[in-house]
Amino acid sequence: MLHAIIMAGGSGTRFWPASRRLRPKQLLALSGEQTMLQGTMTRLGDLVPPERQMILTNRDLVPAVAQQLPGLPSENVVGEPCKRDTAPCIGLAAALVQHRDPDAIMAVMPSDHVIRSNEQFQSGLAAAEQLIIEDPTRIVTFGIRPTYPAESFGYIQRGGSIQAPASNRSAASIAAFEVQSFREKPDRSTAQQYLDCGTYYWNSGIFVWRASTILDALKTNVPEMFEHIECIADSIGSDQYESVLDREFTAIDGTSIDYAVMEGYPNVVTIEAPFSWDDLGSWQSLSRLNEPDKDANTVVGKHLSIDSSGCIIVSESDHTIATIDVQNLIVVQTKDATLVAPKHAEERVREIVKRLGEEELHDLL
Repeated sequence: MLHAIIMAGGSGTRFWPASRRLRPKQLLALSGEQTMLQGTMTRLGDLVPPERQMILTNRDLVPAVAQQLPGLPSENVVGEPCKRDTAPCIGLAAALVQHRDPDAIMAVMPSDHVIRSNEQFQSGLAAAEQLIIEDPTRIVTFGIRPTYPAESFGYIQRGGSIQAPASNRSAASIAAFEVQSFREKPDRSTAQQYLDCGTYYWNSGIFVWRASTILDALKTNVPEMFEHIECIADSIGSDQYESVLDREFTAIDGTSIDYAVMEGYPNVVTIEAPFSWDDLGSWQSLSRLNEPDKDANTVVGKHLSIDSSGCIIVSESDHTIATIDVQNLIVVQTKDATLVAPKHAEERVREIVKRLGEEELHDLL
């Protein structure tokens, strides 16, 4: 059966001051009325029922996640003892899912992407599931056809076309290809070459595989990590599970699933995503989701503008932000902090978060 694993442990520091330690990006409503996490769960529809949905998150976030998802069984919100990147997270999830369902197929996805439409997303997952059923050793990922030369995404180079199985979720055909290689985040010139070539996709970070397949791949490629995952797996259902999880997970030398498995795995297929996709990486990405006004300002909240253009304006509650004769600024207001920065310096928001920690201003983190 198909299980959905949602990774929701990120900190979202580039969205400060809205994003905080106990209310990170995935718990914010940045692209509609639902939070990003809630939107991810809604997107699954009836393809994966709640009892087969699992959230992996920071242990400190478990109460907030459970509050946002009251229909999810409490045991399906799993708190990691510490941050150890995506490979250990996925290994832990695979061990837990395989304990419940030895033949489980896992769809693994981040909690902070914007995807439209739900029906096309479900159609893609259903097609990926069929590809795994046809060949259980496969790993399936989703490639996003690039629309601009992005330097902030990894890329997938596609190889030969393969026959994608029909899905009863959609009459539309699904395009699937062998993966020739994975490429790291490129510089601008290389990203333009990828775009011009037409055989490269953005790497969505959404994967489908059998739980047993990914565990075998971890055992082969990162045996030291797998030993810790195996110890945790052996303790599932016992009185010692929590203590073993704390000890073994903390001892893992974390790395990403891309480095641990994907870049060297011999049987990877990519589906050209039949859905629209956006990775909300920073405040400027809001301009791709919200229609700018006549002066190219992207406004979420209340804004009074006099000769201001190209700005990102975000205001919580009923607070009005007024700007006069400013261009290309990011202005974000919350109840206890305000950010003002030029758009070209938005990556430095992380420096603010670091400085707050150094000055022990923990109420602002």
